[in-house]
Amino acid sequence: MHSNIINFDTIDSTNTYALEHFENLEDKTVITALSQTKGRGRFNRVWVSENRENIYLSIVLKPSKKDFLPNITQYMSVCCAGVIETYNVKAQIKYPNDVLVDNKKICGILCESYLKNNIIQGVVLGIGVNLNMPQSVLNTIDRPAVSLNIITGENINRQEFFNKLVNEFFNNYDDVIQNGFASFKEDYILRNNFLGKNVYIQQRDNDIKENFFAQKMDDNGNLVVIGNDGKEKTIFSGDIIL
Repeated sequence: MHSNIINFDTIDSTNTYALEHFENLEDKTVITALSQTKGRGRFNRVWVSENRENIYLSIVLKPSKKDFLPNITQYMSVCCAGVIETYNVKAQIKYPNDVLVDNKKICGILCESYLKNNIIQGVVLGIGVNLNMPQSVLNTIDRPAVSLNIITGENINRQEFFNKLVNEFFNNYDDVIQNGFASFKEDYILRNNFLGKNVYIQQRDNDIKENFFAQKMDDNGNLVVIGNDGKEKTIFSGDIIL
């Protein structure tokens, strides 16, 4: 089991703590909390984090080779989907890194860079997983969401899931840092729910939704689409809306 873990009962955000203490934290430190008061997701969305039986954790990563850090959220989505599947539940990935079950979000991933003198020193990789949530709370979330306990009909052991996820992540982490998306491309594509479909893509800096055909993933983890003009285009960031 991974040894470098910092546990909190309640914290504002494990990602915020990791960024604030980044320089004093060792590489591969895992910060986890039973609840967060200011959990957040991509594009500054709120992540509901008050239930004490879910997963809220952040990992401090300071690899010497940083080329493939942009792929680390996609790698974590594959790891999380793999762990969910050990509960006999089919998980899917929506580009770039949302993990879904029955087209409802069960896991959110947020990666934030730590810069010093405008040079990236590493990242903080945060993940939240809905393990044990009542349907009434899920109904208050502004996007379709689901929790593992509702799918399985059983309460999920938080510590067991946490151990599985951290172990799964570090099992092949060094390979990902060396070889990037190519090292897990097959597992990612196997679980995707968007390739071969017409999708809308919304860029984070505007509300415009463009329609494309999702053709393939390239070896760098980017989505290659075909526009209405018949031309190929590579998508480097944005949200897919199916």
